Amino acid sequence: MEQENNDTDNQVLSFDEAINRVKLKPLHWKIWVLSAMGIWMEGFNLFVIGIALPLIKHEYNPSPFVIGMIGASVIIGTIVGAATLGRLADIYGRKKILVFNALVVAVFSLLAGTSSNLYALMIFLCFVGLGVGADYPICASYVAELMPSRIRGKMLIGAFSFQAAGMLTAALVGFSVLTIYPNENAWHWMIGLGCIPALLICLFRLTVPESPRWCIENGRARDAMRTISKLSYKSKSRIYKIVKKEEKSIIRSKGKALPYSSLFSKQYLYKTILASLPWFFMDIATYGIGIFTPTIIATVLTMKHGSSLVERDIFSIGGSAFTYIFLILGFGANILLVEKFGRIKLQLLGFLGMTVGLIILGFSTLITTNNALHLVALFTGFIVYSFLMNMGPNATTFILPAELFPTKLRATAHGFSASFAKIGAVVGIIFLPISQSRIGLLPTILIIAGTSLLGFIITWVFRIETTGKSLEDLSHQEAARTIFNRQLTPNKD
Repeated sequence: MEQENNDTDNQVLSFDEAINRVKLKPLHWKIWVLSAMGIWMEGFNLFVIGIALPLIKHEYNPSPFVIGMIGASVIIGTIVGAATLGRLADIYGRKKILVFNALVVAVFSLLAGTSSNLYALMIFLCFVGLGVGADYPICASYVAELMPSRIRGKMLIGAFSFQAAGMLTAALVGFSVLTIYPNENAWHWMIGLGCIPALLICLFRLTVPESPRWCIENGRARDAMRTISKLSYKSKSRIYKIVKKEEKSIIRSKGKALPYSSLFSKQYLYKTILASLPWFFMDIATYGIGIFTPTIIATVLTMKHGSSLVERDIFSIGGSAFTYIFLILGFGANILLVEKFGRIKLQLLGFLGMTVGLIILGFSTLITTNNALHLVALFTGFIVYSFLMNMGPNATTFILPAELFPTKLRATAHGFSASFAKIGAVVGIIFLPISQSRIGLLPTILIIAGTSLLGFIITWVFRIETTGKSLEDLSHQEAARTIFNRQLTPNKD
């Protein structure tokens, strides 16, 4: 294999060859795992709130609005974290923010777990969200910039699939804590335990290099060469020439990231809509349904499982864990299909599947005479919804912003898209308990199904396929389109 790469050296001298056409090395896997664990933190910390919420609700008896705000606290922090820290990652580099955000999660998970009132809990959870929100743009940019293009989609989805693993871990932690400590105050342990993995992730991230693409864009060619030499089989002299050639081909802007306003310019607005709006509509369903899955299961089931709050909570957690398995299977299906069928086809199929699954779930509430049929309809709805969501838009909306935009705007664009999506998540989380209390569960779920259909429509109208193209190809195509458009635009003078 090394001989093959050396032969290629004699024929091709490009950054594409140095990064995109290499075999995976241990450093690739280390970077991937530490990025994936950031997404795991997001899944765990966002959904452990749903597991703990019935116990919090019993202890404090808050209003439906306050219940929604507790569930949305992490998401509100995520909105700020994705938008601001994603931007800072384009300015100061991926690694610094990767380390910082994991430390923030560790500190405030511990504080949230030891909080003694709802206001302190919500504030600390917002800061946890600030940390986990940063992992969306930074991990996506980091993985996209370091992985070979032939498997970039699979590696991105493989990393993002850890969100489902984090959700399942949250359910298992909740189940274990209640089994070992069957007390109504057990929610403190559920939330506080998140500090341990976050601290370990922070320490290990200190050992990874900066993205070579970001280094080249920001005048750190020596650091880029050092990292590429660890990822590529090419000789140091070849790597030096490749980096120097890439430096000359890059349109430099004095080492600064493109301004935030670029996302809404004529050049990028079409892509910004595709990257953000479908994600927004998907997250209304993902978090509105996901956070309250234990509550929905407990509400929809007509039979009682256990006479105490703790026993009922254990049952609803078990049902939630069962549905989370299909989230993981959905990610597995996406990894198998994403490079073959493409991002857009899977996103369209997934949105349709989410709509159908939610309709089945909603109408399961009408079955009151047959408990067996009731259970089948309930879990069929959850399974169809969960599997197709993760096979489609929950995976592809994470990929697209990392591929559609150039290096100087990549983390900013991904951060904006994730932040805008989490506004949808807040809408879903606050909307569901209030709407359920006023108009009932069936109309509420059908309204959320309608948002999934809107995601399908926006994806179809603004579709751009990125499958199989290197980041350099996508950037060069964008530059070529810009030049072409300028040539067609009449001179105002």
